[in-house]
Amino acid sequence: MKKVVIITGGGKGIGYGVSEAFLEAGFNVVITGRTLKTLNEAKEKLENTYKGEVLALIGDGTKIDDVKMVVKKTIAKFGRIDVLINNAQSSKSGLLLVEHSIDDFKLAIESGLYATFYYMKECYPYLKETKGSVINFASGAGLFGRSNQSSYAAAKEGIRGLSRVAATEWGKDNINVNCICPLVMTEELAKWKEEYPDVYNNTIKGIPMERFGDAKKDIGSVCLFLASDGASYLSGETITLQGASGLRP
Repeated sequence: MKKVVIITGGGKGIGYGVSEAFLEAGFNVVITGRTLKTLNEAKEKLENTYKGEVLALIGDGTKIDDVKMVVKKTIAKFGRIDVLINNAQSSKSGLLLVEHSIDDFKLAIESGLYATFYYMKECYPYLKETKGSVINFASGAGLFGRSNQSSYAAAKEGIRGLSRVAATEWGKDNINVNCICPLVMTEELAKWKEEYPDVYNNTIKGIPMERFGDAKKDIGSVCLFLASDGASYLSGETITLQGASGLRP
């Protein structure tokens, strides 16, 4: 029986690239998001390119009932969950801390930290059965305290804390839980490169490898490793995938 991965926000951006990597590796993939058109287009494109099956489910991670529905339909369709990847996140990045409204701050916390908590809680019984893996997306914004990203950084650091506790509590169940902090070329970033080439070039200078990562090749492959038997003893860690620009003690 094929293994199954749930990827939140899997219909676009980094999540889409990670979905490609898991399909290519032989997984069945569940992608979630809030826009039906985006999900359906992604499902069609993915299934036309790879052999695995894609289940596209509308779901708002800030709503526990939506999360329960996604998990229930995943089990009804595939009968198992082997990997959970919490990628989806919304925020008002670009605002100084004092410019954030309470609603702005709630947006980041609810779409990131709460959604991650909901999915981990609901998937736990099935991950326990498969001795599965959880891969949560954190960020250099939290690791390094980057300006204009206070709510986003707070959500991501909360996710890291949650992940470390889960790694401790779920170790006896042989579930490994890790975080990655990616720096990736997305469609939005490509547009920004065209609009602000000078700023982009200055940004690249701060990345020793002189490029942004590829969602499938650079991020998806590491996610596959973290979900593999080879990484079964690796848990509670944060891996920075930023071309050597995320160095830390």
